[in-house]
Amino acid sequence: MEFDHVIVGAGSAGCVLAARLSEDPGVTVALIEAGAADKSVLIHCPAGLALLAKNGQANWAFATVPQPGLNGRRGYQPRGKVLGGSSSVNAMIYVRGQREDYDHWAALGNPGWGFDDVLPLFRQAEHNERGADAWHGTGGPLNVMDLRSPNRFGALFVEAARQAGHPLNADFNAERQDGVGLYQVTHRNGERFSAAKAYLTPNLHRPNLHVVTQAQVTRLLLEGRRAVGVELRQGGALRTLKARREVLLSAGALQSPQLLMLSGIGPAAHLRALGIPVVHDLPGVGQHLHDHVDVVQVVDAPGLTDLFGLSPAGVLRVARAIFEWRRSRSGMLTTNFAEAGGFIKSRPEEPTPDLQLHFVIAKLIDHGRKTVYGHGYSCHVCLLRPASRGRLTLASADPMAAPLIDPNFLGERDDVERLVRGFKAMRHILQQPALAALGGRESAASAKARSDPEIEQFVRDHADTIYHPAGTCRMGPDATDVVDAELRVKGIEGLRVVDASIMPRLVSGNTNAPTMMIAEKAARLIAASRRTAEVVGAAAERNTSDSFPRQREKVG
Repeated sequence: MEFDHVIVGAGSAGCVLAARLSEDPGVTVALIEAGAADKSVLIHCPAGLALLAKNGQANWAFATVPQPGLNGRRGYQPRGKVLGGSSSVNAMIYVRGQREDYDHWAALGNPGWGFDDVLPLFRQAEHNERGADAWHGTGGPLNVMDLRSPNRFGALFVEAARQAGHPLNADFNAERQDGVGLYQVTHRNGERFSAAKAYLTPNLHRPNLHVVTQAQVTRLLLEGRRAVGVELRQGGALRTLKARREVLLSAGALQSPQLLMLSGIGPAAHLRALGIPVVHDLPGVGQHLHDHVDVVQVVDAPGLTDLFGLSPAGVLRVARAIFEWRRSRSGMLTTNFAEAGGFIKSRPEEPTPDLQLHFVIAKLIDHGRKTVYGHGYSCHVCLLRPASRGRLTLASADPMAAPLIDPNFLGERDDVERLVRGFKAMRHILQQPALAALGGRESAASAKARSDPEIEQFVRDHADTIYHPAGTCRMGPDATDVVDAELRVKGIEGLRVVDASIMPRLVSGNTNAPTMMIAEKAARLIAASRRTAEVVGAAAERNTSDSFPRQREKVG
């Protein structure tokens, strides 16, 4: 089968690309996803997130290599394996990051990626139920709203943060990011509104859009240094899909570089060591991996049964809530759990916030995978711009093997010191009267950590990702960068990478909305490239037809 564009990965970026490129009825698009269709009620019911975390459904569930900065522990790396990708299993928080993030991208030599360049793309993608203004759009595919039935504890956290001296912020995606407040979410009518529901589902009827599920791409097909398609494994059989124009890698920061290397594009010495023929020595593939490292404080509050938790009263409340959600798409099951939070500075002299908080209305241990009895609440603090850099490499030449993931968490001393300061700031908020009056008690695991060395030990024993890997196919003009400012893989024709792997540096916040913005921009770049090619082709055809009669007359 042959298409104009073949997209690998139906996650946050791939769904956007498929929808935007197939708007042109003269263009054919194939979208390939290793996971299944997004049919599970656990995906569409926001609170189903809690069970998705436990059962591993729709999740690659990768692990890192042992991390020296985490006292030798392996970190958990959940990634969506379903239509919608990680946007079908995440906490649904809509955050773009800071103006300075994108201006920094542009300053590194990536024209067209400054904040003023990308803000129109965010607005184009968005339908914000608060309405349009200078910062937000309406009429776009992605529905953004305030929580329909917020839990009362989110507002109490916001008040506690105010009592601790932090400013209030009703919109983290407006003029300034710093402050605390309630997050807006990618919901609609009380349901998760993933990239698949926003961009893909409404357009599945298009005859020029072909979606392939439960098919894992094993390598790119190359003719010389041009990508011409992909090989995929589906149902135990190998198939090929050809691309007339371009192959677009949107497999994410962990699997886009993996596929490049499996196809012979990457660090030559590493590929040769695994017996992979080198097509193009591109040393930056898989390098510069970094992620938002995060640590959680848990507060036990057994009497607060309107928080999520396992108890007879809690189970009864959830049972009643199931009927309410099925009937009216309202109630406690519309929660995204991390309802409140904010952006703070680890010290006053920081020019912009360098820490993010997520307040969770449940006791969260081991990414929610561990069953915890009783009621309570939690708070995350994550480091927004880590200095540590790791890498992703291949474990073997087997395309079905997981890659070796090394984020090098807390590899730089500055990261440790910022996270220790962040933990103390978080604890200070949780000790304020608005929350302290509820009678909760800090869990024993962190309560004994009082001095900076003890807090550092707690951080190293418990920190992990908050699910935002990036940078492994970095965009930029340098020899160690993988793609240029139009996301074209250097040295290979007909191939682009479109996902969070191209970020030169992590944005200051959740990465779902920025990844969709990247795909919106890529779709524009691809359309402009196609128009240019058509104009050049038409001009060449005219020149040929004009010159032929003259040449024949001259010969005669």
